[in-house]
Amino acid sequence: MAFEEVCPDRIDLIHKNYRKLCNLLVDVEEWGQVVIIHMLTRYARTQFISPWREDAVFDENSEKTFYDSEEERRVDQSKPYIMDPDHRLLLRNTKPLLQSRNTAVVMAVCQLYWHLAPKHEISIITKSLVRLLRSHREVQYVVLQNIATMSIQKKGMFEPFMKSFYVRSTDATHIKTLKLEILTNLANEANISTILREFQTYVKSQDKAFAAATIQAIGRCATNISEVTDTCLNGLVLLLSNRDETVVAESVVVIKKLLQTQPSQHSDIIKHMAKLFDNITVPMARASILWLMGEYCEHVPKIAPDVLRKMAKSFTSEEDIVKLQTVNLAAKLYLTNSKQTKLLTQYILNLAKYDQNYDIRDRTRFIRQLIVPNEKSGALSKYARRILMAPKPAPVLQSAFKDRDRYQLGTLSHTLNSQATGYLELSDWPAAAPDQSVRNVEVVEPVKDSGAPSLGKSKAGKSKEKFYSDEEEEEEEDEESNSEDSSSSSEESESGSESEENSEDSNKSSSSQSEKSSSESDADKKKKTQKNKKIQQQKPDNKKRKQKNGNAGKSESRSESESGSGSSSSESSSESGSESGSELESDLDSGTDQKKNTKSKPVQSKPVVKVEKKEVSLLDLDDFAPTAVTTPKSSILSPSLLSDLQGLSISPTSALQASYPVFVPETSHELLHRMTGKGLSGQYRFTRQPCIYDSSMVSLQLTLSNSSEQTLENVHISQKGSSAQNIHCFNAVERLEPQASVTVSMGVNFNDSTQAANFQLCTKEDEFSVSIQPAVGELLLPVSMSEADFTREQGKLLGMNESSTTITMTPENVSSQSVSRKVVSVANLGVISSTQENIHRFAGKTVSSSSLVLVSVTLKDPKAQITVNTEKSVMGSMLLRQLKTALSNSAT
Repeated sequence: MAFEEVCPDRIDLIHKNYRKLCNLLVDVEEWGQVVIIHMLTRYARTQFISPWREDAVFDENSEKTFYDSEEERRVDQSKPYIMDPDHRLLLRNTKPLLQSRNTAVVMAVCQLYWHLAPKHEISIITKSLVRLLRSHREVQYVVLQNIATMSIQKKGMFEPFMKSFYVRSTDATHIKTLKLEILTNLANEANISTILREFQTYVKSQDKAFAAATIQAIGRCATNISEVTDTCLNGLVLLLSNRDETVVAESVVVIKKLLQTQPSQHSDIIKHMAKLFDNITVPMARASILWLMGEYCEHVPKIAPDVLRKMAKSFTSEEDIVKLQTVNLAAKLYLTNSKQTKLLTQYILNLAKYDQNYDIRDRTRFIRQLIVPNEKSGALSKYARRILMAPKPAPVLQSAFKDRDRYQLGTLSHTLNSQATGYLELSDWPAAAPDQSVRNVEVVEPVKDSGAPSLGKSKAGKSKEKFYSDEEEEEEEDEESNSEDSSSSSEESESGSESEENSEDSNKSSSSQSEKSSSESDADKKKKTQKNKKIQQQKPDNKKRKQKNGNAGKSESRSESESGSGSSSSESSSESGSESGSELESDLDSGTDQKKNTKSKPVQSKPVVKVEKKEVSLLDLDDFAPTAVTTPKSSILSPSLLSDLQGLSISPTSALQASYPVFVPETSHELLHRMTGKGLSGQYRFTRQPCIYDSSMVSLQLTLSNSSEQTLENVHISQKGSSAQNIHCFNAVERLEPQASVTVSMGVNFNDSTQAANFQLCTKEDEFSVSIQPAVGELLLPVSMSEADFTREQGKLLGMNESSTTITMTPENVSSQSVSRKVVSVANLGVISSTQENIHRFAGKTVSSSSLVLVSVTLKDPKAQITVNTEKSVMGSMLLRQLKTALSNSAT
């Protein structure tokens, strides 16, 4: 702490103490750990090169780079990045502190990993951060702020734990707002349906500030994910009829921002907002409506002048922001519709000319000179229309935490979003690696000499005494002493090395080799003399071996988990020594069954290896959404998750009866061209049948052809990359003769998403990257139900779960046969019998999550209304677009 206060920039003082601080970090008291971690974070940013490079190699056993000479180091500079052993030492020794009971320590380790660890290792801090959310609200506030910053850059880290950020009724407003921010950051095409349903509940909250923040979050989702823009806009328009004035006002402001993206398509919404104008009293909302009227007055030529007339009446009693927008509206209407609004504009400008607010008076003078031509008006007046009616760029709705990553996580400056007194900025990574030798400590050598001789001399003395004994004893004892000497000397030399990691690894390897050599040599020597004894003692010895193997596994895991101080290294070496002794005895006693035992021994040692690698972690608790961890890429909208959402009625998937497809398209899509595939070509088509491998998979038929003159061998599928889809591969085709073709079937779980499934199509010599892009209609299975069931289920899927559009059709194409043929060709839906001739109904369910998809086409000569109802809002809007195209094309 004194170092941090007095001379935090003297990095050179840390060099010699760096490794000592890393090794002692676990034993320091908690608040000392926090200070040391922050100090070492700043140190590491100046002494190691960035691990975020694309050519990075992460080698745990990097002994060569640790011990190499200066010449080799110069040659290796052109090679890919290899992590410095001291960098790895810091990361490895801070990792156990993620289980600390002190939240400040956990937060300090999390920020260290965020700023220093390779990108693929940062995700280990996720569980620890989520665990801290169970603490007091003050801790929650700081942790959520840091998660909000992280989630902007790395959505995938927290997506499996999305449920942890759902708002509880007992949360304080500032906690609710932060959770809302994180949910908005995590929103993507796969989980937006779940998040929007959650937002629908939040809008009804009694906490008005939180409800307003939720509406802003819906607006951000609408701008970030174009597939749900229309759905969100329709939902916000419905909120305009809400009783609560705050909700209505915030909805108006957000709708205004959304309409700027595509105003020509939404003149109805602008008219609807004009009708509500009299009832809205919040100044910001009134100003937003007036701005919309002025900006898009050409789309509502009849309504805008009337709104201006009403504003002229109440101008003197309005707020300043409303008055400014009224002046703007008058100016824009004067330029576009001067016949109706000339006198009104003059009246409003005269009122504003004598207003108490000088901003309004200045704006009025400027507007009058700009739009009303006279002798004094300058050259700008002829450009008035281009100035006032210029197209404005749509606003970008960004997270409030977007730029907070410029401050170090976990600091007061990050929490306040402004630089606090005493804040020290993290330096950038150095371009070239500084000298590693500055951290070498030479004082270690005397310690090594003083500790080692007693062991070495005793062993040597023992071997000298036995030198003049009988021949048999001499050979046996020499073997034992040699093996013990080699193991002890290797342990001594390696315990003296600077690197903690290298000492542990080499200890394990040397002890295991010495055990193996000693047991084999002794077993060969005494095989003949103790043959009868072995047969008699076979059964009890087997039991002994199992018990001793178990003890050895425990001792190995215990010695590995301890820190790298002197006491722990001596303890682990003594344990490995006792272990070798027990193994030696058991091998000596196991005579004729030696072959059998050597075969069974590795089998017994396998669980021991697993115990070594597995870490007993307090974070691996069952209540941390284990299903989300095992399948982080799967669709969030599983039936179990849907059942947890409160106040939502879900259609019973068990009652859905799958039916046969009405129409199966014969068209095939190209998977691999023969030129790209060196003679191997592939085509795929969707069979629209339930998949035989897994009910959540889409069934596909592949046709593989060999157009080359050589036989292709071992044609199969490989998944090397981390694909979001689960693919059931076909059995490998051993031989594919020239000019021959073969048809195989496979299944792909697209997780109800149109994202392409990427994999490799391989032969014996080559591999080719291919992808399958599904149409949204192929992600469905047809369902049979009655008309009454259809109407009932459709009633449950309204609001944001409903998408509709109107198209124009010619009379000859409105027959039921034509409509049905077009719909089932686009999507794999079942036809529902209808008692009404002008309404055609179709039903299906998504393959992966079995969510209902209901389509109805209502014919109103000469127009037709298409309505899609489904919980999957993204799929619904995409399906509606394709149906609109198909039915419109039928009209031409």
